[in-house]
Amino acid sequence: MQGSYKFVPTSINAGERPEPHEGLSIWMRLHLNKRAIRALGVAESFESGDRKSTLAGVVMRSDLVTDGFVIGRATVEGDDATKAIARMYRKLGRNDVNVVILSGCIISLYNIVDVDALAEDLNVPVVCVTYKESKGIGRSIRHHFGSGAQKKLEAYRKLGRRKRILLKTGYNVYFRASSITDSEVRRLLEIFTLQGGIPEPVRVAKLVARAVS
Repeated sequence: MQGSYKFVPTSINAGERPEPHEGLSIWMRLHLNKRAIRALGVAESFESGDRKSTLAGVVMRSDLVTDGFVIGRATVEGDDATKAIARMYRKLGRNDVNVVILSGCIISLYNIVDVDALAEDLNVPVVCVTYKESKGIGRSIRHHFGSGAQKKLEAYRKLGRRKRILLKTGYNVYFRASSITDSEVRRLLEIFTLQGGIPEPVRVAKLVARAVS
């Protein structure tokens, strides 16, 4: 079964950095009358022995101005990450967030985000980003959860393979996404990545999560 989790990246070559809103699909065009596209970046922090991880959400405009924060919790080794992020989104109480960008789909020691379910629930595109190549974590899940691993393995399999984007910054980013095309993901990440490979909403969310955890 381990072979079914093998990572086979799909490459998307970097292009010119688009202007905000350029070439993005209708879910973005619907907000062209707004000042800027807004992304909710979500990242986490926890330490060994913690039962809960701290999730931080940062709302950031495409001109990289931050205009919102939200805090949530997810169970370490649990199955509530998808619901926890949905609660954070609703806690913000806003209707101007165009996309959710997550720091990975697998958080809090194998608490797996159902990307498709989250996008459908919130009615906005969801993008998960990571930064290193991987052959998959099926074996690690089996080792960690033993006879209770099957549910986690099914959730992991449902995520599908990651794809790779080379940004104009020269860094590779690996992603899974729902309700957004691959080319739109690349344009979105070019807009929100100032340097390196980490989108600014996620980078700031990481700082917040560490500060309040």
